[in-house]
Amino acid sequence: MSQVLGFDFGTHSIGVAVGHSLNGTASPLAALKAKDGQPDWDKVARLLAEWQPDLLVVGLPLNMDGTEQLLTDLARKFANRLHGRFGLPVELQDERLTTVAAREELFARGGYRKLQKDRIDSASAQLILEDYFSRASSKTS
Repeated sequence: MSQVLGFDFGTHSIGVAVGHSLNGTASPLAALKAKDGQPDWDKVARLLAEWQPDLLVVGLPLNMDGTEQLLTDLARKFANRLHGRFGLPVELQDERLTTVAAREELFARGGYRKLQKDRIDSASAQLILEDYFSRASSKTS
């Protein structure tokens, strides 16, 4: 497995990142606008055609104590739709604190100017993928 796309699900915006499992790195891509959690599926198809991932990773929003919330179920439905529409394997990755970490990192790089919603969502997707790679490599060690 090499190319992986990561998604930070949201009802209005879905962050996207591309990563490489061989070196465990990821980079943010443009966020997708969403309406009630539904992206423009044609744009998703174009992303998949461009990057040709072997795997999709969707962030799973959980409360700090690990319990589920309303967004958890919506993120699972989004993951199921990705799999159903495109036939690619989809994994879920705990995304607790990724948005906070993404904001901190973007702010450190460029202050308030860097804190646009789409940048935060895609930076969160990048962190979700990097966490996924880190977890996967610790399982094989």
